[in-house]
Amino acid sequence: MRGRAQGPAAGGRMEAGPARGAGRLRRTMGSPLQIALLLASFVLTAYAGARLLADDWLGVAVWFLGAALLHDLALLPLYSVADRVPRLAGRYVNHLRIPALFSLLLLLVWFPLITGPADRYAKVTGRPEGNNGYAMHWLWLTVALFAVSGIWLAARTAFERRHRRRVVQGRRRATKDRPPHSH
Repeated sequence: MRGRAQGPAAGGRMEAGPARGAGRLRRTMGSPLQIALLLASFVLTAYAGARLLADDWLGVAVWFLGAALLHDLALLPLYSVADRVPRLAGRYVNHLRIPALFSLLLLLVWFPLITGPADRYAKVTGRPEGNNGYAMHWLWLTVALFAVSGIWLAARTAFERRHRRRVVQGRRRATKDRPPHSH
């Protein structure tokens, strides 16, 4: 550091070593609360993993590998292509994406019941085996989600048109109210 002046007089900043390092750590890791929550989630995940792998670790490993392969090789290309289709809707794309996302999540949650609940489920709930209308429930919820999204889009479009009309009328009034020499 010879030959180069440091400090406020030379236009440099004076920073203490530990404070500068703490700032870098905070930018990298986040706040102390975020770090504590992250560590707590790792501890909880390790506990759940130990409990899960205690009984059938090979089955869990095969399931995890199969799920990863299914997602990466089949589902990711499928929903990447499916995401290109709604882009034809232009700026209204989220009125298609959001109900489709919720519908897909509901399908994933109800998939075992749609395909037919297991015997143990039928015994616990008292409902008979087989598809008890879960597919129709999911379908009607999907229709309702898209209907609500369509109503929201119609209301939003009507509001925007009315607002635009008021702005245009306000401009016309402003030009009509001006004295003739300002035209």
